[in-house]
Amino acid sequence: MKNFFKLSLIALLMIALVSFAGCATKVEPKAEAPKAETPKEEPKEEVVYKVGTEPTFPPFEMTNDKNEIIGFDIDLIRAIAEDQGFKVEIQQLGFDGLVLAVQSGNISIAASGMSITPERQEQVDFSEPYIDAGLAIAVAGNNEIIKGEADLKGKSVAVQIGTTGAKKAEELKNAGIIKSIKSIPTVDVVMMELMNGGVDAVINDLPVTEAYIAKQPGKIKIVGDVLESDSYGFAVRKGNTELLEKINTGLKNVVENGKYTEIQKKYFGE
Repeated sequence: MKNFFKLSLIALLMIALVSFAGCATKVEPKAEAPKAETPKEEPKEEVVYKVGTEPTFPPFEMTNDKNEIIGFDIDLIRAIAEDQGFKVEIQQLGFDGLVLAVQSGNISIAASGMSITPERQEQVDFSEPYIDAGLAIAVAGNNEIIKGEADLKGKSVAVQIGTTGAKKAEELKNAGIIKSIKSIPTVDVVMMELMNGGVDAVINDLPVTEAYIAKQPGKIKIVGDVLESDSYGFAVRKGNTELLEKINTGLKNVVENGKYTEIQKKYFGE
């Protein structure tokens, strides 16, 4: 009997333990807190500036066989852009409309062999000069009459519209030296007019005239002294100091790192 009660007690204890275990609250392992995601860096927006140019002004701006705009100015502004971390989009415009396009914001930069003059400085801001130029008188290769400015008396002259050459021709006409002026939109047509005998002479930027002589040896020649010395600069909208600083800093850097010399040799030779 004793043994029976002992066994019964053990059985009851077993049942109680099992019941307790069944009623016990199950403790779930704590879930790990989600790790905070590292915020992704937003890609920087690419800065693109529209650059206006008139590509009939070799070797500064011209088109190649694929109709792509190339030249000293184009390579230089692209080198500056690369140095300063922005992109450029080249747009073809007439030279005489470039200043207005900069003023209106249609383009951000004019890169087109533009001489820095007091008149233009009233309308736009210029970068530091990037090349020295000047004006020259050119005549047909077989012309032995015109040897300088004084010999333009009573003669006809062709110029590109809106250039310093056009301004100089007007001054000479007002002074009673030049008889007539043909104003033409592009310099390649100016030179063609000279070679075809349509005018006696042209007044144009010296380095560009030299480039045409190299392409047409014997057909054109420069006579007399350089009429005026000037320098080219990149034009931006007045007050755009941020862009102007980028251009000037980039220009300084490409001069110092040798890229400027590389571009110069490419278009002007040694």
